[in-house]
Amino acid sequence: MEQKDYLLREIEKISLLLKMIFNKIAGKEKSYALTVENQFEEAKGLLFHEIGFDIDIFLSIEKSETEHYISKFNGINGSNIELLADILKVMGMKTDSAKTKEYLERALKLYELCNSLDKTFSFDRERKINEIKNVL
Repeated sequence: MEQKDYLLREIEKISLLLKMIFNKIAGKEKSYALTVENQFEEAKGLLFHEIGFDIDIFLSIEKSETEHYISKFNGINGSNIELLADILKVMGMKTDSAKTKEYLERALKLYELCNSLDKTFSFDRERKINEIKNVL
């Protein structure tokens, strides 16, 4: 029972963190002093320090290893994977850096992973997938 409670707390903690990061980089939380690049660096730092998720490592691994890398983190469930994909999508859409394509390709891979894990069809997720495919 304690193990289940711990896992549920971890899922909720990660969910709150991902939602906060998404709101910050998507412009839903006003932070005029920060440039887009600074917001991305702050988001990367929060993910790393709070849950140990390193976006740079995630982007550097083979796409086939994506699911394995994600599965190493306690508290990552389907909805949290989709939130992480949303963050990567926003990062890819908002930046003009060399990593734009990498962000979008990884977001696409995560959305596809969500589709394989989720038993219900999501029109919103499919819309996001199509947006990314149109940009790529």
